[in-house]
Amino acid sequence: MSDHQVQPESESNRPDRIVVASRSRQVNSLTGVQILASGCYAPETVIHNEALAELGYDADWIIQRTGIQSRCRASEDQACSDLAYEAARRCLENGNIDASEIDLILLATISPDQPTPSTACHVQRMLDSNAPAMDLGAACSGFMYALVTGMQFVKTGTYQRVLVIGADLMSRTVNPADTKTFPLFGDGAGAVVIGPGSDNQGFVSYTLGADGHGAELLEQPAGGTRCPATADSLSQNLQYLQMDGRSVFKWAIRTLTDSVNQVLDAADLTAAGIDLTLFHQANIRIIDAAASDLGLPSEKVFVNLDKYGNTSAASIPLALAEAFEQGQIKPEQNILISGFGAGLAWGAGIWRW
Repeated sequence: MSDHQVQPESESNRPDRIVVASRSRQVNSLTGVQILASGCYAPETVIHNEALAELGYDADWIIQRTGIQSRCRASEDQACSDLAYEAARRCLENGNIDASEIDLILLATISPDQPTPSTACHVQRMLDSNAPAMDLGAACSGFMYALVTGMQFVKTGTYQRVLVIGADLMSRTVNPADTKTFPLFGDGAGAVVIGPGSDNQGFVSYTLGADGHGAELLEQPAGGTRCPATADSLSQNLQYLQMDGRSVFKWAIRTLTDSVNQVLDAADLTAAGIDLTLFHQANIRIIDAAASDLGLPSEKVFVNLDKYGNTSAASIPLALAEAFEQGQIKPEQNILISGFGAGLAWGAGIWRW
């Protein structure tokens, strides 16, 4: 085997690995920023569990183990930029904001149109904007990372209107033959525009974290400079997402509860002080377990996982936009937001609306 090849472990030989360095070192606050508008988009094609059952998947296993009933799939002629643009367009329309008013575009994604240029630049062109634009890659916590990054520009007074998008076509990253992973993921996009707000708005507390020791628990082995895409790597399906599900599941619950407790303590709040929770929509068992550990009642935990599956960086902004449209988000509420996933990386914060 050449130096560029990666030999994947079989599921039977893979140990149950749990990363221990899951606690962030610092909790900060970042106020004076508000969300001015939100919007989301999911492709029209909906794949229900029953359709997957016809292809040999276990529909009962999917719903019992994940809570997912359907997921949206992009058409063959749609790329990440198409979904991101549509979410951004709807966001601007909802906020009565013209694209010319946008000072910066940040796009969180791990499924870009191409390695270069950035997908954000494609979205900038499609919006007919002249704003600087760049991608950020932090997988399922990508929107949290992008949101905090955009907030820094607003807080310093550098920019007045920042468009933050989370978009992923996860259906292009998973192997259809992987019956445990393929049903979990879907395609979608969500966006917000942020701008200056009052001292009471923004993140009253937040934390970001990463632990690269767990990188191999959730990865696409081939396609980068470590293991370029070759005929050999493609024959081994190394271009597809590989996940040590058991280890990631245990890590996610612990990291989610630890990071949320950190930001609650820093904000001098308890679960009773949270009005709505927007967790990354990965698995209903992770959401339920974390909510139970944190003492969050189900009516305070927003869930749309059943409709969309895991949409990676799109997960949180898609949930946020739907929750706002449904009237579940109101001024002065405390919104708990948490993303977690590949990296391993995570972010949690309490947003004062």
